[in-house]
Amino acid sequence: MNSGDDPNDSDEFLQAIGHVRRLHSDRADVHPPRPPARALQRDADEAQAHADWLSDPLGTTDLQPGDELRFARPGISQRVFRKLRGGHYRIQDELDLHGLFADEARRAVGMFLDDARCNGALCVRIVHGKGLRSRQQGAVLKGLTDHWLRQRDDVLAFCSARPADGGTGAVYILLKRPRNPGTNPR
Repeated sequence: MNSGDDPNDSDEFLQAIGHVRRLHSDRADVHPPRPPARALQRDADEAQAHADWLSDPLGTTDLQPGDELRFARPGISQRVFRKLRGGHYRIQDELDLHGLFADEARRAVGMFLDDARCNGALCVRIVHGKGLRSRQQGAVLKGLTDHWLRQRDDVLAFCSARPADGGTGAVYILLKRPRNPGTNPR
């Protein structure tokens, strides 16, 4: 403002403050803004879908403690599968299921594989045990692990580990490369 200007000049004042709009209420809004709406049913549906991804088989497994697990999706070369079976890929993470009940193991396997993919792991190991203490039920967690892994689209191949890495009581798992590390693979 120049020293010769009138301090009560309303035109200069309006120009200085810019565009204004009339308020239709003289009360201040003291309530914090509401959080964005969340679809609670969607959250429940996603939780159920995650549980269904790793459903239990209807029949019982006839796997024995010494039986080998082997699985490869179409398109996985024999060379890649041989390298997996030979333990030539670096194990980037491991999960041990010993002492878990079936429901606990299912959740643990799902979360483990999700986390492994989010962290960019390509080869992991799950120790399911040989089922030697499962009495006449056979190798329960071994059969369930076989079933759960086959249901996961992000599992390219798996096979029983070398004896030094757990033998028929553990599996090597080859995972799909994540599109964007740090994102949820589901």
